[in-house]
Amino acid sequence: PLPPCSAPPAASQLPLPHIFPIPKLGAGQPVAPQRGEHQRRATGTSFPRAQAQRAAGLQAAVASCSAALLPPRGARRPVAIQRGCAINSSARAPMEYISTRGGVGAVDFEGALFSGYAPDGGLFMPRCIPTLDRDTLQRWSRLSYRELVKELCSLFITAELIPRDTLNDLIDRAFSRFRHKDVVHLSRLKDGLNVLELWHGVTYAFKDLSLSCTGQFLQYFLEKKQKHVTILVGTSGDTGSSAIESVRGQKNMDIFVLLPKGLCTQIQELQMTTVIENNVHVFAAPGNSDEIDEPIKELFADVDFVRKYDLMSLNSVNWSRIMVQIAHHFYAYFQCAPSLDTTPLPVVEIVVPTGAGGNITAGCIAQKMGLPIRLVAVVNSNDIIHRIVQHGDLSVSESVKATLASAMDIQEPYNIERIFWLLSGSDSHLTKMLMEQFSVSKSLKLPEDLHRKLSKTLQSCSASDEDIVRAMQRCWENNRYLLCPHSAVAAHYHYSQLDSTPRCCLASASAAKFQDAVLRAGLAVQLPPDITTLTSMETRSIPLEPGQDWAQVLRERIKAVAQRWETRGGQSAPQRQGEVTRQGVTRT
Repeated sequence: PLPPCSAPPAASQLPLPHIFPIPKLGAGQPVAPQRGEHQRRATGTSFPRAQAQRAAGLQAAVASCSAALLPPRGARRPVAIQRGCAINSSARAPMEYISTRGGVGAVDFEGALFSGYAPDGGLFMPRCIPTLDRDTLQRWSRLSYRELVKELCSLFITAELIPRDTLNDLIDRAFSRFRHKDVVHLSRLKDGLNVLELWHGVTYAFKDLSLSCTGQFLQYFLEKKQKHVTILVGTSGDTGSSAIESVRGQKNMDIFVLLPKGLCTQIQELQMTTVIENNVHVFAAPGNSDEIDEPIKELFADVDFVRKYDLMSLNSVNWSRIMVQIAHHFYAYFQCAPSLDTTPLPVVEIVVPTGAGGNITAGCIAQKMGLPIRLVAVVNSNDIIHRIVQHGDLSVSESVKATLASAMDIQEPYNIERIFWLLSGSDSHLTKMLMEQFSVSKSLKLPEDLHRKLSKTLQSCSASDEDIVRAMQRCWENNRYLLCPHSAVAAHYHYSQLDSTPRCCLASASAAKFQDAVLRAGLAVQLPPDITTLTSMETRSIPLEPGQDWAQVLRERIKAVAQRWETRGGQSAPQRQGEVTRQGVTRT
Protein backbone atom coordinates (compact mmCIF):
# COMPACT_ATOMS: atom_id res chain seq x y z
CA PRO A 1 0.00 0.00 0.00
CA LEU A 2 1.09 3.55 -0.69
CA PRO A 3 1.95 5.72 2.31
CA PRO A 4 -0.46 8.53 3.23
CA CYS A 5 0.34 12.19 2.71
CA SER A 6 3.32 12.17 5.04
CA ALA A 7 4.74 15.25 6.69
CA PRO A 8 7.73 16.68 4.80
CA PRO A 9 10.99 17.73 6.43
CA ALA A 10 11.06 21.07 8.20
CA ALA A 11 11.63 24.03 5.89
CA SER A 12 15.20 24.48 7.15
CA GLN A 13 15.98 20.89 6.16
CA LEU A 14 14.54 21.03 2.65
CA PRO A 15 17.16 20.72 -0.07
CA LEU A 16 17.76 23.58 -2.42
CA PRO A 17 16.94 22.88 -6.06
CA HIS A 18 19.15 20.40 -7.86
CA ILE A 19 21.34 21.76 -10.64
CA PHE A 20 20.73 19.46 -13.55
CA PRO A 21 22.98 19.42 -16.59
CA ILE A 22 21.43 20.53 -19.87
CA PRO A 23 22.37 18.91 -23.17
CA LYS A 24 23.88 20.47 -26.22
CA LEU A 25 23.83 18.67 -29.52
CA GLY A 26 27.36 17.82 -30.52
CA ALA A 27 29.56 14.98 -31.65
CA GLY A 28 28.19 11.48 -31.58
CA GLN A 29 25.67 9.45 -33.52
CA PRO A 30 22.16 10.98 -33.27
CA VAL A 31 19.29 8.71 -32.35
CA ALA A 32 17.26 7.86 -35.44
CA PRO A 33 13.61 9.00 -35.42
CA GLN A 34 11.25 6.14 -34.76
CA ARG A 35 7.48 6.19 -34.98
CA GLY A 36 5.85 5.26 -31.68
CA GLU A 37 3.70 2.17 -31.39
CA HIS A 38 0.39 3.30 -29.95
CA GLN A 39 -2.58 1.14 -29.04
CA ARG A 40 -6.13 2.33 -29.56
CA ARG A 41 -6.95 1.67 -25.90
CA ALA A 42 -4.73 2.27 -22.90
CA THR A 43 -6.06 -0.59 -20.78
CA GLY A 44 -7.05 -4.19 -21.16
CA THR A 45 -4.93 -4.68 -24.28
CA SER A 46 -3.52 -8.07 -25.20
CA PHE A 47 -0.16 -7.68 -26.92
CA PRO A 48 1.16 -9.96 -29.65
CA ARG A 49 4.25 -12.04 -28.94
CA ALA A 50 6.46 -9.74 -31.00
CA GLN A 51 5.43 -6.75 -28.90
CA ALA A 52 5.96 -8.73 -25.70
CA GLN A 53 9.46 -9.64 -26.88
CA ARG A 54 10.19 -6.03 -27.70
CA ALA A 55 8.94 -4.96 -24.28
CA ALA A 56 11.20 -7.55 -22.63
CA GLY A 57 14.14 -6.35 -24.66
CA LEU A 58 13.50 -2.76 -23.70
CA GLN A 59 13.18 -3.75 -20.05
CA ALA A 60 16.56 -5.45 -20.22
CA ALA A 61 18.07 -2.38 -21.87
CA VAL A 62 16.65 -0.11 -19.20
CA ALA A 63 17.91 -2.43 -16.45
CA SER A 64 21.40 -2.19 -17.87
CA CYS A 65 21.26 1.57 -17.37
CA SER A 66 20.06 1.47 -13.78
CA ALA A 67 23.53 1.18 -12.26
CA ALA A 68 24.54 4.56 -13.66
CA LEU A 69 22.31 6.93 -15.62
CA LEU A 70 25.24 8.63 -17.28
CA PRO A 71 27.84 6.81 -19.38
CA PRO A 72 31.45 6.44 -18.23
CA ARG A 73 33.72 9.43 -18.67
CA GLY A 74 34.92 9.68 -22.23
CA ALA A 75 32.16 7.46 -23.64
CA ARG A 76 30.44 8.63 -26.80
CA ARG A 77 26.76 9.49 -26.58
CA PRO A 78 24.14 11.31 -28.71
CA VAL A 79 24.39 14.58 -26.77
CA ALA A 80 27.02 16.50 -24.86
CA ILE A 81 26.33 18.19 -21.54
CA GLN A 82 26.06 21.94 -21.01
CA ARG A 83 25.49 23.60 -17.66
CA GLY A 84 22.77 26.17 -16.96
CA CYS A 85 23.27 29.59 -18.57
CA ALA A 86 23.35 32.74 -16.47
CA ILE A 87 20.90 35.37 -17.67
CA ASN A 88 23.36 38.21 -17.21
CA SER A 89 26.05 36.62 -19.37
CA SER A 90 27.08 38.81 -22.29
CA ALA A 91 27.93 35.65 -24.22
CA ARG A 92 24.46 34.20 -23.78
CA ALA A 93 23.68 31.87 -26.69
CA PRO A 94 20.41 32.05 -28.66
CA MET A 95 17.68 29.98 -27.03
CA GLU A 96 17.21 26.64 -28.78
CA TYR A 97 14.98 23.65 -28.09
CA ILE A 98 15.80 19.96 -28.42
CA SER A 99 13.79 16.75 -28.11
CA THR A 100 13.83 14.72 -24.91
CA ARG A 101 14.60 11.68 -27.10
CA GLY A 102 17.55 13.21 -28.92
CA GLY A 103 16.55 12.16 -32.43
CA VAL A 104 16.08 15.56 -34.10
CA GLY A 105 18.06 18.75 -34.40
CA ALA A 106 17.51 21.93 -32.43
CA VAL A 107 14.71 24.38 -33.25
CA ASP A 108 13.99 27.93 -32.11
CA PHE A 109 10.92 29.00 -30.11
CA GLU A 110 8.81 29.34 -33.24
CA GLY A 111 9.66 25.77 -34.24
CA ALA A 112 8.78 24.45 -30.78
CA LEU A 113 5.57 26.51 -30.68
CA PHE A 114 4.27 25.12 -33.97
CA SER A 115 4.88 21.51 -32.95
CA GLY A 116 3.07 18.95 -30.94
CA TYR A 117 5.37 16.07 -30.18
CA ALA A 118 8.84 16.33 -31.65
CA PRO A 119 9.26 14.29 -34.85
CA ASP A 120 11.06 11.54 -32.90
CA GLY A 121 8.13 11.21 -30.47
CA GLY A 122 9.79 13.24 -27.71
CA LEU A 123 8.91 16.61 -26.21
CA PHE A 124 10.78 19.86 -26.76
CA MET A 125 12.82 21.33 -23.92
CA PRO A 126 15.26 24.28 -23.80
CA ARG A 127 18.82 23.32 -24.54
CA CYS A 128 19.91 25.74 -21.83
CA ILE A 129 17.73 26.65 -18.85
CA PRO A 130 18.65 30.11 -17.49
CA THR A 131 19.77 30.35 -13.86
CA LEU A 132 18.83 33.39 -11.79
CA ASP A 133 21.07 35.02 -9.20
CA ARG A 134 19.89 36.36 -5.85
CA ASP A 135 19.70 39.96 -7.08
CA THR A 136 17.39 38.95 -9.93
CA LEU A 137 15.13 37.02 -7.57
CA GLN A 138 14.89 40.01 -5.24
CA ARG A 139 14.11 42.35 -8.13
CA TRP A 140 11.48 39.98 -9.53
CA SER A 141 9.85 39.67 -6.11
CA ARG A 142 8.46 43.19 -6.57
CA LEU A 143 6.83 42.43 -9.93
CA SER A 144 3.17 41.75 -10.66
CA TYR A 145 2.15 38.40 -12.13
CA ARG A 146 1.78 40.04 -15.54
CA GLU A 147 5.29 41.48 -15.39
CA LEU A 148 6.73 38.16 -14.21
CA VAL A 149 5.28 36.43 -17.27
CA LYS A 150 6.93 39.04 -19.49
CA GLU A 151 10.32 38.62 -17.81
CA LEU A 152 10.20 34.82 -17.98
CA CYS A 153 9.04 34.67 -21.58
CA SER A 154 11.80 37.06 -22.63
CA LEU A 155 14.35 34.52 -21.36
CA PHE A 156 12.96 31.75 -23.59
CA ILE A 157 11.98 33.80 -26.68
CA THR A 158 14.76 35.69 -28.43
CA ALA A 159 14.20 39.32 -29.37
CA GLU A 160 15.05 38.37 -32.96
CA LEU A 161 11.87 36.28 -33.07
CA ILE A 162 9.60 38.58 -31.07
CA PRO A 163 10.98 42.02 -30.11
CA ARG A 164 10.61 42.74 -26.39
CA ASP A 165 8.10 45.59 -26.81
CA THR A 166 5.97 43.39 -29.08
CA LEU A 167 6.21 40.50 -26.60
CA ASN A 168 4.98 42.77 -23.82
CA ASP A 169 2.04 43.90 -25.96
CA LEU A 170 1.08 40.31 -26.83
CA ILE A 171 1.05 39.31 -23.16
CA ASP A 172 -0.99 42.40 -22.20
CA ARG A 173 -3.47 41.49 -24.93
CA ALA A 174 -3.62 37.89 -23.71
CA PHE A 175 -4.57 38.95 -20.18
CA SER A 176 -7.01 41.69 -21.25
CA ARG A 177 -10.03 39.37 -20.88
CA PHE A 178 -9.19 38.28 -17.32
CA ARG A 179 -11.68 39.26 -14.64
CA HIS A 180 -9.22 40.11 -11.88
CA LYS A 181 -7.15 43.28 -12.17
CA ASP A 182 -4.05 41.36 -11.02
CA VAL A 183 -4.78 38.42 -13.37
CA VAL A 184 -4.24 35.97 -10.47
CA HIS A 185 -5.02 36.41 -6.77
CA LEU A 186 -3.71 34.94 -3.51
CA SER A 187 -6.29 34.24 -0.80
CA ARG A 188 -4.76 33.91 2.67
CA LEU A 189 -7.08 31.71 4.75
CA LYS A 190 -7.15 30.25 8.24
CA ASP A 191 -4.91 27.36 9.31
CA GLY A 192 -2.09 28.73 7.15
CA LEU A 193 -3.90 27.81 3.91
CA ASN A 194 -2.70 30.01 1.04
CA VAL A 195 -4.67 29.54 -2.18
CA LEU A 196 -3.34 31.04 -5.42
CA GLU A 197 -6.38 31.55 -7.66
CA LEU A 198 -5.26 30.88 -11.22
CA TRP A 199 -8.81 30.71 -12.63
CA HIS A 200 -9.87 34.30 -13.38
CA GLY A 201 -9.78 33.83 -17.16
CA VAL A 202 -12.60 33.38 -19.66
CA THR A 203 -13.28 29.69 -18.90
CA TYR A 204 -12.61 29.87 -15.14
CA ALA A 205 -9.60 27.52 -15.35
CA PHE A 206 -5.85 27.97 -14.88
CA LYS A 207 -5.21 26.87 -18.44
CA ASP A 208 -6.53 30.22 -19.67
CA LEU A 209 -3.27 31.77 -18.46
CA SER A 210 -0.88 29.83 -20.68
CA LEU A 211 -3.25 29.30 -23.59
CA SER A 212 -4.21 32.96 -23.93
CA CYS A 213 -0.51 33.82 -24.28
CA THR A 214 0.15 30.91 -26.61
CA GLY A 215 -2.76 31.98 -28.84
CA GLN A 216 -1.23 35.46 -29.15
CA PHE A 217 2.20 34.04 -30.00
CA LEU A 218 0.65 31.84 -32.70
CA GLN A 219 -1.29 34.72 -34.25
CA TYR A 220 1.83 36.90 -34.30
CA PHE A 221 3.82 34.41 -36.37
CA LEU A 222 0.89 33.39 -38.60
CA GLU A 223 0.09 36.99 -39.54
CA LYS A 224 3.72 37.61 -40.45
CA LYS A 225 3.89 34.56 -42.72
CA GLN A 226 0.27 34.37 -43.95
CA LYS A 227 0.19 30.72 -42.90
CA HIS A 228 -2.57 28.34 -41.77
CA VAL A 229 -2.22 25.71 -39.03
CA THR A 230 -4.37 22.84 -37.80
CA ILE A 231 -4.57 22.50 -34.02
CA LEU A 232 -5.38 19.11 -32.51
CA VAL A 233 -6.31 18.92 -28.82
CA GLY A 234 -7.50 16.19 -26.48
CA THR A 235 -9.16 17.31 -23.27
CA SER A 236 -10.18 15.88 -19.92
CA GLY A 237 -12.34 18.93 -19.30
CA ASP A 238 -10.62 22.32 -19.12
CA THR A 239 -7.95 22.30 -21.85
CA GLY A 240 -10.46 22.11 -24.70
CA SER A 241 -12.46 25.21 -23.78
CA SER A 242 -9.34 27.25 -22.95
CA ALA A 243 -7.73 26.26 -26.26
CA ILE A 244 -10.90 27.11 -28.17
CA GLU A 245 -11.15 30.55 -26.54
CA SER A 246 -7.52 31.29 -27.39
CA VAL A 247 -8.03 30.85 -31.15
CA ARG A 248 -11.78 31.15 -31.85
CA GLY A 249 -12.65 33.16 -34.94
CA GLN A 250 -9.07 33.25 -36.26
CA LYS A 251 -9.13 32.68 -40.00
CA ASN A 252 -5.63 31.12 -40.15
CA MET A 253 -6.20 28.53 -37.42
CA ASP A 254 -8.62 25.58 -37.31
CA ILE A 255 -8.91 23.74 -34.00
CA PHE A 256 -10.06 20.14 -33.56
CA VAL A 257 -10.97 19.15 -30.00
CA LEU A 258 -11.75 15.64 -28.72
CA LEU A 259 -13.75 15.56 -25.49
CA PRO A 260 -14.70 12.46 -23.45
CA LYS A 261 -18.50 12.42 -23.75
CA GLY A 262 -20.19 12.20 -20.35
CA LEU A 263 -16.93 12.43 -18.38
CA CYS A 264 -16.67 16.23 -18.34
CA THR A 265 -19.04 18.30 -16.27
CA GLN A 266 -22.00 19.80 -18.13
CA ILE A 267 -20.47 23.26 -17.88
CA GLN A 268 -17.10 22.09 -19.21
CA GLU A 269 -18.78 20.42 -22.18
CA LEU A 270 -21.01 23.41 -22.92
CA GLN A 271 -18.04 25.77 -22.84
CA MET A 272 -16.76 23.83 -25.86
CA THR A 273 -19.90 22.90 -27.78
CA THR A 274 -21.54 26.36 -27.61
CA VAL A 275 -18.69 28.03 -29.51
CA ILE A 276 -20.25 28.31 -32.97
CA GLU A 277 -17.28 29.48 -34.97
CA ASN A 278 -16.27 28.23 -38.39
CA ASN A 279 -12.75 27.38 -37.23
CA VAL A 280 -13.87 25.30 -34.21
CA HIS A 281 -14.53 21.56 -34.61
CA VAL A 282 -15.53 19.63 -31.48
CA PHE A 283 -15.73 15.82 -31.42
CA ALA A 284 -17.53 13.94 -28.64
CA ALA A 285 -15.89 10.55 -28.09
CA PRO A 286 -17.17 7.63 -25.97
CA GLY A 287 -13.92 7.13 -24.06
CA ASN A 288 -11.77 8.52 -21.28
CA SER A 289 -9.08 11.16 -21.65
CA ASP A 290 -6.26 8.63 -22.12
CA GLU A 291 -8.23 6.84 -24.85
CA ILE A 292 -8.88 10.02 -26.81
CA ASP A 293 -5.16 10.79 -26.65
CA GLU A 294 -4.36 7.66 -28.69
CA PRO A 295 -5.67 8.84 -32.11
CA ILE A 296 -3.96 12.18 -31.48
CA LYS A 297 -0.63 10.46 -30.88
CA GLU A 298 -1.21 8.36 -34.00
CA LEU A 299 -1.67 11.45 -36.16
CA PHE A 300 1.38 13.21 -34.73
CA ALA A 301 3.45 10.07 -35.38
CA ASP A 302 2.68 10.45 -39.11
CA VAL A 303 5.39 12.98 -39.97
CA ASP A 304 4.25 13.45 -43.57
CA PHE A 305 0.67 14.19 -42.46
CA VAL A 306 1.89 16.62 -39.82
CA ARG A 307 3.97 18.54 -42.35
CA LYS A 308 1.35 18.57 -45.09
CA TYR A 309 -1.43 19.96 -42.88
CA ASP A 310 0.75 21.97 -40.47
CA LEU A 311 -0.53 19.97 -37.53
CA MET A 312 0.25 21.23 -34.03
CA SER A 313 -0.96 20.74 -30.46
CA LEU A 314 -2.11 23.06 -27.69
CA ASN A 315 -2.04 20.36 -25.06
CA SER A 316 0.75 20.73 -22.54
CA VAL A 317 3.05 18.83 -24.88
CA ASN A 318 3.48 22.33 -26.33
CA TRP A 319 6.47 24.03 -24.73
CA SER A 320 4.80 27.45 -24.78
CA ARG A 321 2.30 26.31 -22.16
CA ILE A 322 5.01 25.00 -19.84
CA MET A 323 6.95 28.25 -20.26
CA VAL A 324 4.09 30.50 -19.14
CA GLN A 325 3.22 28.19 -16.25
CA ILE A 326 6.69 28.67 -14.76
CA ALA A 327 5.41 32.09 -13.66
CA HIS A 328 2.83 30.45 -11.34
CA HIS A 329 5.64 29.09 -9.18
CA PHE A 330 7.65 32.31 -9.06
CA TYR A 331 4.61 34.37 -8.13
CA ALA A 332 3.51 31.83 -5.49
CA TYR A 333 7.00 31.87 -3.98
CA PHE A 334 7.27 35.65 -3.84
CA GLN A 335 3.82 35.96 -2.27
CA CYS A 336 4.42 33.31 0.41
CA ALA A 337 8.12 33.58 1.27
CA PRO A 338 8.49 35.20 4.69
CA SER A 339 11.54 37.23 3.62
CA LEU A 340 14.13 37.41 0.86
CA ASP A 341 16.70 39.04 3.15
CA THR A 342 17.88 35.82 4.81
CA THR A 343 20.72 33.52 3.80
CA PRO A 344 19.98 31.03 2.45
CA LEU A 345 16.68 32.13 0.93
CA PRO A 346 13.65 30.54 2.61
CA VAL A 347 12.02 27.50 1.03
CA VAL A 348 8.32 27.60 0.12
CA GLU A 349 6.33 24.45 -0.58
CA ILE A 350 4.18 24.62 -3.74
CA VAL A 351 1.30 22.13 -3.87
CA VAL A 352 0.26 21.36 -7.44
CA PRO A 353 -2.93 19.52 -8.52
CA THR A 354 -1.54 17.21 -11.20
CA GLY A 355 -3.03 15.48 -14.24
CA ALA A 356 -0.88 15.38 -17.37
CA GLY A 357 1.98 16.94 -15.39
CA GLY A 358 2.51 20.24 -17.21
CA ASN A 359 2.26 22.44 -14.13
CA ILE A 360 4.52 20.23 -12.00
CA THR A 361 7.04 20.17 -14.88
CA ALA A 362 7.00 23.97 -14.89
CA GLY A 363 7.79 23.81 -11.17
CA CYS A 364 10.78 21.53 -11.79
CA ILE A 365 12.11 24.06 -14.31
CA ALA A 366 11.57 26.90 -11.82
CA GLN A 367 13.65 24.89 -9.34
CA LYS A 368 16.37 24.50 -11.94
CA MET A 369 16.35 28.26 -12.51
CA GLY A 370 17.26 28.74 -8.85
CA LEU A 371 13.86 29.22 -7.19
CA PRO A 372 14.04 27.62 -3.70
CA ILE A 373 10.75 25.72 -3.74
CA ARG A 374 9.70 22.26 -2.62
CA LEU A 375 7.18 20.68 -4.99
CA VAL A 376 4.27 18.44 -4.04
CA ALA A 377 2.30 16.71 -6.81
CA VAL A 378 -1.23 15.95 -5.60
CA VAL A 379 -3.55 13.62 -7.50
CA ASN A 380 -6.94 11.96 -7.15
CA SER A 381 -7.61 8.20 -7.13
CA ASN A 382 -5.96 7.95 -10.56
CA ASP A 383 -2.65 7.91 -8.74
CA ILE A 384 0.02 7.03 -11.28
CA ILE A 385 2.08 10.13 -10.40
CA HIS A 386 1.87 9.21 -6.70
CA ARG A 387 3.04 5.66 -7.45
CA ILE A 388 5.92 6.92 -9.60
CA VAL A 389 7.18 9.18 -6.82
CA GLN A 390 6.69 6.68 -3.99
CA HIS A 391 7.72 3.41 -5.67
CA GLY A 392 9.09 4.20 -9.14
CA ASP A 393 6.05 2.39 -10.56
CA LEU A 394 4.93 3.81 -13.92
CA SER A 395 2.09 1.47 -14.86
CA VAL A 396 -1.52 2.08 -15.83
CA SER A 397 -4.33 0.64 -13.74
CA GLU A 398 -7.03 -1.57 -15.19
CA SER A 399 -9.25 1.44 -15.86
CA VAL A 400 -9.49 5.18 -15.32
CA LYS A 401 -11.63 5.95 -12.29
CA ALA A 402 -14.26 8.67 -12.60
CA THR A 403 -13.70 11.09 -9.71
CA LEU A 404 -14.99 14.45 -8.49
CA ALA A 405 -11.74 16.00 -9.77
CA SER A 406 -12.50 14.92 -13.32
CA ALA A 407 -9.87 17.01 -15.11
CA MET A 408 -7.23 14.90 -13.33
CA ASP A 409 -8.72 11.54 -14.37
CA ILE A 410 -5.56 10.66 -16.30
CA GLN A 411 -3.34 7.57 -16.31
CA GLU A 412 -0.72 8.60 -18.84
CA PRO A 413 0.89 11.86 -17.65
CA TYR A 414 2.94 12.54 -20.76
CA ASN A 415 4.92 15.42 -19.23
CA ILE A 416 6.64 12.96 -16.90
CA GLU A 417 8.95 12.42 -19.87
CA ARG A 418 10.27 15.95 -19.45
CA ILE A 419 10.88 15.35 -15.75
CA PHE A 420 12.72 12.07 -16.46
CA TRP A 421 14.89 13.93 -18.95
CA LEU A 422 15.76 16.66 -16.44
CA LEU A 423 16.49 14.31 -13.57
CA SER A 424 18.53 11.85 -15.62
CA GLY A 425 21.04 14.54 -16.54
CA SER A 426 19.28 15.20 -19.85
CA ASP A 427 19.93 11.61 -20.94
CA SER A 428 17.94 11.36 -24.16
CA HIS A 429 18.97 7.75 -24.74
CA LEU A 430 17.58 6.60 -21.40
CA THR A 431 14.47 8.76 -21.77
CA LYS A 432 13.76 7.27 -25.19
CA MET A 433 14.11 3.70 -23.89
CA LEU A 434 11.90 4.35 -20.87
CA MET A 435 9.10 5.98 -22.85
CA GLU A 436 9.18 3.46 -25.68
CA GLN A 437 8.91 0.63 -23.20
CA PHE A 438 5.97 2.33 -21.51
CA SER A 439 4.33 2.92 -24.90
CA VAL A 440 4.46 -0.82 -25.63
CA SER A 441 3.80 -2.45 -22.26
CA LYS A 442 2.05 0.34 -20.30
CA SER A 443 4.20 -0.75 -17.36
CA LEU A 444 7.62 0.43 -16.24
CA LYS A 445 9.87 0.24 -13.19
CA LEU A 446 12.18 3.24 -12.94
CA PRO A 447 15.92 2.67 -12.57
CA GLU A 448 16.88 3.08 -8.90
CA ASP A 449 19.03 6.17 -9.42
CA LEU A 450 16.32 7.96 -11.40
CA HIS A 451 13.68 7.06 -8.80
CA ARG A 452 15.93 8.33 -6.02
CA LYS A 453 16.35 11.69 -7.78
CA LEU A 454 12.62 11.90 -8.46
CA SER A 455 11.66 11.25 -4.84
CA LYS A 456 14.15 13.94 -3.71
CA THR A 457 12.69 16.45 -6.16
CA LEU A 458 8.98 15.77 -5.60
CA GLN A 459 6.68 14.77 -2.82
CA SER A 460 3.27 13.37 -3.65
CA CYS A 461 -0.16 12.77 -2.21
CA SER A 462 -3.30 11.00 -3.42
CA ALA A 463 -6.81 12.03 -2.34
CA SER A 464 -10.04 10.02 -2.57
CA ASP A 465 -13.41 11.59 -3.32
CA GLU A 466 -14.13 11.47 0.41
CA ASP A 467 -10.89 13.37 1.09
CA ILE A 468 -11.89 15.96 -1.50
CA VAL A 469 -15.34 16.45 0.04
CA ARG A 470 -13.92 16.82 3.55
CA ALA A 471 -11.38 19.42 2.40
CA MET A 472 -14.11 21.42 0.62
CA GLN A 473 -16.28 21.29 3.73
CA ARG A 474 -13.50 22.27 6.13
CA CYS A 475 -12.39 25.19 3.97
CA TRP A 476 -15.99 26.45 3.75
CA GLU A 477 -16.68 26.04 7.45
CA ASN A 478 -13.48 27.85 8.45
CA ASN A 479 -13.38 30.57 5.80
CA ARG A 480 -16.66 30.67 3.86
CA TYR A 481 -14.40 29.98 0.87
CA LEU A 482 -15.42 27.50 -1.79
CA LEU A 483 -12.79 25.29 -3.42
CA CYS A 484 -13.17 23.39 -6.68
CA PRO A 485 -12.54 19.62 -6.28
CA HIS A 486 -9.09 19.86 -7.91
CA SER A 487 -7.99 22.68 -5.63
CA ALA A 488 -9.44 20.67 -2.72
CA VAL A 489 -6.92 17.90 -3.46
CA ALA A 490 -4.18 20.43 -2.70
CA ALA A 491 -6.02 21.64 0.42
CA HIS A 492 -6.34 18.03 1.59
CA TYR A 493 -2.57 17.74 1.54
CA HIS A 494 -2.19 21.02 3.44
CA TYR A 495 -4.66 19.96 6.13
CA SER A 496 -2.77 16.67 6.58
CA GLN A 497 0.45 18.48 7.51
CA LEU A 498 1.25 19.47 11.09
CA ASP A 499 4.23 21.73 10.46
CA SER A 500 4.43 25.47 9.83
CA THR A 501 6.25 25.30 6.49
CA PRO A 502 5.36 28.28 4.24
CA ARG A 503 3.08 26.69 1.67
CA CYS A 504 1.01 27.73 -1.35
CA CYS A 505 -1.73 25.61 -2.92
CA LEU A 506 -2.36 26.26 -6.61
CA ALA A 507 -6.10 26.56 -7.31
CA SER A 508 -6.73 25.30 -10.82
CA ALA A 509 -10.40 26.14 -11.40
CA SER A 510 -13.46 27.91 -10.03
CA ALA A 511 -15.93 25.84 -8.03
CA ALA A 512 -18.64 27.20 -10.34
CA LYS A 513 -17.58 24.67 -12.99
CA PHE A 514 -18.14 21.68 -10.69
CA GLN A 515 -21.64 21.88 -9.28
CA ASP A 516 -21.93 18.13 -8.70
CA ALA A 517 -18.88 18.13 -6.45
CA VAL A 518 -20.13 21.18 -4.59
CA LEU A 519 -23.50 19.52 -3.99
CA ARG A 520 -21.77 16.31 -2.91
CA ALA A 521 -20.08 18.37 -0.18
CA GLY A 522 -23.49 19.69 0.91
CA LEU A 523 -22.63 23.21 -0.27
CA ALA A 524 -24.00 25.60 -2.86
CA VAL A 525 -22.40 27.83 -5.46
CA GLN A 526 -23.75 30.97 -7.09
CA LEU A 527 -23.15 30.65 -10.81
CA PRO A 528 -21.92 33.67 -12.77
CA PRO A 529 -24.27 34.88 -15.55
CA ASP A 530 -21.94 33.81 -18.39
CA ILE A 531 -22.14 30.23 -17.10
CA THR A 532 -25.90 30.13 -16.47
CA THR A 533 -26.61 31.23 -20.04
CA LEU A 534 -24.70 28.26 -21.51
CA THR A 535 -27.66 25.86 -21.10
CA SER A 536 -29.85 27.94 -23.39
CA MET A 537 -27.30 28.38 -26.16
CA GLU A 538 -27.04 26.48 -29.44
CA THR A 539 -24.49 23.66 -29.36
CA ARG A 540 -22.46 21.97 -32.06
CA SER A 541 -20.44 18.76 -31.91
CA ILE A 542 -19.53 15.77 -34.06
CA PRO A 543 -20.18 12.37 -32.43
CA LEU A 544 -17.61 9.58 -32.65
CA GLU A 545 -18.80 6.00 -32.29
CA PRO A 546 -17.32 2.97 -30.48
CA GLY A 547 -15.35 0.78 -32.87
CA GLN A 548 -14.81 3.65 -35.29
CA ASP A 549 -11.28 4.43 -36.40
CA TRP A 550 -11.12 7.80 -34.68
CA ALA A 551 -7.74 8.66 -36.17
CA GLN A 552 -9.09 8.10 -39.68
CA VAL A 553 -12.17 10.21 -38.98
CA LEU A 554 -9.89 13.02 -37.87
CA ARG A 555 -7.66 12.62 -40.90
CA GLU A 556 -10.57 12.94 -43.31
CA ARG A 557 -12.05 15.95 -41.52
CA ILE A 558 -8.70 17.74 -41.34
CA LYS A 559 -8.17 17.14 -45.05
CA ALA A 560 -11.63 18.49 -45.89
CA VAL A 561 -11.23 21.62 -43.77
CA ALA A 562 -7.78 22.32 -45.21
CA GLN A 563 -9.12 21.98 -48.74
CA ARG A 564 -12.04 24.33 -48.03
CA TRP A 565 -9.68 26.84 -46.43
CA GLU A 566 -7.46 26.84 -49.52
CA THR A 567 -10.32 27.13 -52.01
CA ARG A 568 -11.86 30.03 -50.06
CA GLY A 569 -8.58 31.93 -49.99
CA GLY A 570 -7.93 31.59 -46.29
CA GLN A 571 -11.51 31.68 -44.98
CA SER A 572 -12.87 28.76 -42.96
CA ALA A 573 -15.98 27.18 -44.44
CA PRO A 574 -19.30 26.91 -42.59
CA GLN A 575 -20.11 23.62 -40.90
CA ARG A 576 -22.28 21.21 -42.90
CA GLN A 577 -25.86 20.54 -41.85
CA GLY A 578 -26.28 17.42 -39.76
CA GLU A 579 -23.25 18.16 -37.61
CA VAL A 580 -25.05 20.56 -35.32
CA THR A 581 -26.66 19.44 -32.09
CA ARG A 582 -28.88 21.39 -29.72
CA GLN A 583 -28.74 20.10 -26.15
CA GLY A 584 -27.43 16.76 -27.35
CA VAL A 585 -29.93 16.11 -30.18
CA THR A 586 -28.49 15.96 -33.68
CA ARG A 587 -30.10 18.43 -36.03
CA THR A 588 -31.01 16.94 -39.43
